[in-house]
Amino acid sequence: MNGGDSIISGVVAEAGQRLDKALAEASGLSRERVKALLGEGRVLLDGKAVTQASFKPAADTPFEIRVPAAIPAEAEAQDIPLNIVYEDEYLIVVDKPAGLVVHPAAGNLDGTLVNALLHHCRGQLSGIGGVARPGIVHRIDKDTSGLLVVAKTDAAHEGLARQFADHSIERAYFALVAGHPVPPAGTVRGSIARSSTNRKKMALVEDGRGKHAVTHFRTIEQLGGSALVECRLETGRTHQVRVHMSSIGHPLLGDPVYGRTPQRLRPILTQLHFARQALHAAVLGFIHPVTGAKLRFESKLPADMAGLLVELRS
Repeated sequence: MNGGDSIISGVVAEAGQRLDKALAEASGLSRERVKALLGEGRVLLDGKAVTQASFKPAADTPFEIRVPAAIPAEAEAQDIPLNIVYEDEYLIVVDKPAGLVVHPAAGNLDGTLVNALLHHCRGQLSGIGGVARPGIVHRIDKDTSGLLVVAKTDAAHEGLARQFADHSIERAYFALVAGHPVPPAGTVRGSIARSSTNRKKMALVEDGRGKHAVTHFRTIEQLGGSALVECRLETGRTHQVRVHMSSIGHPLLGDPVYGRTPQRLRPILTQLHFARQALHAAVLGFIHPVTGAKLRFESKLPADMAGLLVELRS
């Protein structure tokens, strides 16, 4: 535990309740905040770490929630350009460039999307995720480009989080992968958890461990030694597309963690100075959590991936 953490402790009031609900009622934290802390391994039940929000503990089970100290939001606002796709008083949709970290963390305390949002929104962002990452309902990797929705109010945050939890959010990614998937379309199912050998990697694990993950893919275009693939997420796990496509033998081009780019294609990536996983969050659709309107956004391939696609075609 870090020295700046605060501890909330107590006992579960009654049996049969989901853990996130029971802890929210006992701690005074919002249910979504509890889920976030569970996901970060900051909840102990009877002295043991637990991460499953749906777990139903026995009555009188002692719990401890370690709430991290947040970085003061006022000090973080930075005038960083944003590509804003949609904005109203409740939420904002941005098209994130590759290379931009979503929220502050060790090693990236500034220059993040959150720093930019704090400046743009003048502090009008939901606080459910902790002050250090206000408004953040979901993330995409630093070196993945594309669409991201951010909540300005707690009501919007709660409503969006529910849609992510029940998998009703529409999310589609474009990926350039090694080889030609056979069959050209299909579904990858496999639980994902942090690797036991490398804490910076995620890995497929046996059922009963990790988080259930489902990716539907289809080949859009076959290229020389590679393919343009659309991946639709039924779940949204850390590094999901990267792990799943690598697991079926078609890692993303340029991915430094989950696969090697084929030898014959490496000169193309070197020539273009393409040094990231070739992944773009192209489609984002959801029900507006406050107005009930159906919203759907599309983002074209960014210049670096579009350029790589042109070279692969030739």
